[in-house]
Amino acid sequence: MIVPVIRTIIADDENLARKKLRVLLGSDTSVQIVAECQNGKQVIDAVLTHKPDLLLLDVQMPDSDGFEVLNHIPPASLPIVIFTTAYDQYAIRAFEAHALDYLLKPFNQERLGRAIERVKAELLKSHEHSLRSRILDLLNTTKPDSKQLRRLVVRSAGRVVFLGLDEIDWIEAAANYVRLHSGKDSYLLREGIGHLATKLDPDRFVRIHRSSIVNVSRIRELQPCESGEYIAVLRNGKELSCSRGCRSQVLRLIEGRI
Repeated sequence: MIVPVIRTIIADDENLARKKLRVLLGSDTSVQIVAECQNGKQVIDAVLTHKPDLLLLDVQMPDSDGFEVLNHIPPASLPIVIFTTAYDQYAIRAFEAHALDYLLKPFNQERLGRAIERVKAELLKSHEHSLRSRILDLLNTTKPDSKQLRRLVVRSAGRVVFLGLDEIDWIEAAANYVRLHSGKDSYLLREGIGHLATKLDPDRFVRIHRSSIVNVSRIRELQPCESGEYIAVLRNGKELSCSRGCRSQVLRLIEGRI
């Protein structure tokens, strides 16, 4: 499989450090720098706007540290993170925050290159997993004898709730569970979002992100973003990101095939 373009954000408060990263990354044609940031707020805004594949993040910045920045980014929007810092005492904390690598300044092109190769491997695994999931979803939804759900049975606070599919606004992944949003209420169901997606009528529910499925009838509009992606706005005002991996589903909506 061809390695995709790695859309990258560089975050460092020092101009010379950002310049060095640009130079070191310049020899790798698979890396595309989409933004540079010098403080925490800029990083958060850039990640939410550009939805990068990779974030090269300095630990210490003027308004907040790198760990605080990550806490303000929704998990579904979090890219691969590599910390770049002159301090080695944050390494354990960085890996606890699920950073892919930890580069101690000053690092050379060879060390950065090894980190970028790890990023490529992670992206390839992610793309292959996404492709397998889409193929399995397609096979499951095209089985002539497949039976799609009519309702979901949810146990909540000692009660057993029978939730009709037409009552569900959208569905959110939550680790090994999904959270079913219905009006002002929400219910946890022990079910993986990928497995649940295969049971739902694809003409009534569309997966717009790896972590969210939406009831088509609840979508009020799709708002385009500068990145070429869309924000789905529901009738209750809730805004949900549409990911590149689910672009085919979004196109079905735009083209009126759902």
